[in-house]
Amino acid sequence: MTSTKSISIEGISEVAIANYFLTINQEEFVQTASLFAEDGQMLAPFKEPIVGREKIASYLEKEATGMKLLPIQGVCETEDGVEKFKVLGKVRTSMFSVNVAWYFTLNPKKQLTTARIKLLASPQELLNLQSQRDR
Repeated sequence: MTSTKSISIEGISEVAIANYFLTINQEEFVQTASLFAEDGQMLAPFKEPIVGREKIASYLEKEATGMKLLPIQGVCETEDGVEKFKVLGKVRTSMFSVNVAWYFTLNPKKQLTTARIKLLASPQELLNLQSQRDR
């Protein structure tokens, strides 16, 4: 990592998750993708699953440039021996700001296996975001 900055998320101490937010905010998308397992997947709103580091980096380059992810707080739960993380916060762009929940799972090597992004908005807000995005 080229920066000494860090992100603090209340309730989350997992470095890979903090680095996910940090690298996206610094638009270091190859670095973000490297946090994923080789077959890791990103589940983004309105998209089919994006699988593999190269595809994740390409997707982020196209879709996340100019976005600021603002994680606020999170929780870690263990289910069937798997650590699952939920982080709440906001995504801000020049056109909109929306509440978001991120859901992460990690493998034993502390690589992201899944990052699911869920927009926390009303159906009308989601339609407005989709129409703004398609312009």
